[in-house]
Amino acid sequence: MDMILACSALGIVAGILAGMLGIGGGVVIVPALVLILSAQGFPSEFIVITAVATSLCTIIFTSASAARAQIKRQAVDWVIFRLWAPTVVTGSFLSGFIAARLPTIVLEVGIALFLLMISLIMLSRWVPDPKRTMPGKVGTTGLGLFSGVLSGLAGIGGGNVMVPLMVFFNVPMQRAVATSSTLGFPLAVVATLGYIISGWGRSPADWSLGYVYLPAVALIAVFTVMLAPVGVALSHRIPAPTLKRCFGGVLLVVAGRMLFTAL
Repeated sequence: MDMILACSALGIVAGILAGMLGIGGGVVIVPALVLILSAQGFPSEFIVITAVATSLCTIIFTSASAARAQIKRQAVDWVIFRLWAPTVVTGSFLSGFIAARLPTIVLEVGIALFLLMISLIMLSRWVPDPKRTMPGKVGTTGLGLFSGVLSGLAGIGGGNVMVPLMVFFNVPMQRAVATSSTLGFPLAVVATLGYIISGWGRSPADWSLGYVYLPAVALIAVFTVMLAPVGVALSHRIPAPTLKRCFGGVLLVVAGRMLFTAL
């Protein structure tokens, strides 16, 4: 019963944040699942990678819901989507095999430090050079691959990487959020597949598919799908600077909590 309530509440919060900030909800889901799985007595060596894999699987449903709402509003930058999608997908698939070979402490601390860095940038008064534009084909390919690998390792659906990158290249905040939400769907599908294959035969518990814990997926996904469109509506009503600070604030809290738990 405790797990049902915890995962349901987590799905509500993650769904709103996913739609509002284009982050897939994983930034909240991963650290929360680490706590939930620990309380359920999961084997310690599988807790972080199960949380990451399970988060990515829920993001399949969340990002599909958020992307549908963003596409209806014609807010997606399809040029960026077409350029990034192939390499984001490739990087996300590779992440499952990389994560399986990393020590738990390295994975957890690495995720926390990355989120902390991004949160400080988004909370600062930093403004990108107005002359800066998206790089050429080679640069764009590299950014997509980087986003896919890092997002898959962290189980975050890409928004925490892709939104700041797009803002850095002067893509408007709301457009960056919409494009990130749409890219999050293929990223999550392929990354989840990577974690299922890399964890095949090593399932940490009953009702697991590879490293994906199916009961948690079902409980969280129901609520994230319902609430993601609410978050999308909020994202188009909140001013861009406020949205940016909300994004940074959420990351800061989550990064601090993960770092404290890991150390």
